Amino acid sequence: MQLLVLVLNQVEKLDDLLKGFMNNGITGATIINSTGMIKELASHMEYQPIFGSFLININSDRKESKTIFIVLNDKQVETARNVIHEVIGDLSKPDTAVLFTLPVSFSEGIEK
Repeated sequence: MQLLVLVLNQVEKLDDLLKGFMNNGITGATIINSTGMIKELASHMEYQPIFGSFLININSDRKESKTIFIVLNDKQVETARNVIHEVIGDLSKPDTAVLFTLPVSFSEGIEK
């Protein structure tokens, strides 16, 4: 089993992403609101000159991201990745998403 973590910056694509998961038999995601470190620092230190260059590169329209957690069996991971790439596109482009998995050695309360 794997814990798939997706930090979605393009929050407007969340509904399409969840529909894509559902259409491929992937359910049970948990979604939380999240904020990136630089965005959070910038909101507290906007008048400090050292952060001026950081502020230029921050998308000020986006207030927060959505972080999605899904525990998947190993076979579902590739399906989930395909859905993510289909909906979001190339994750190497700026301000799209961050995706990674972690091994899960134990779980309870998860429908298998």
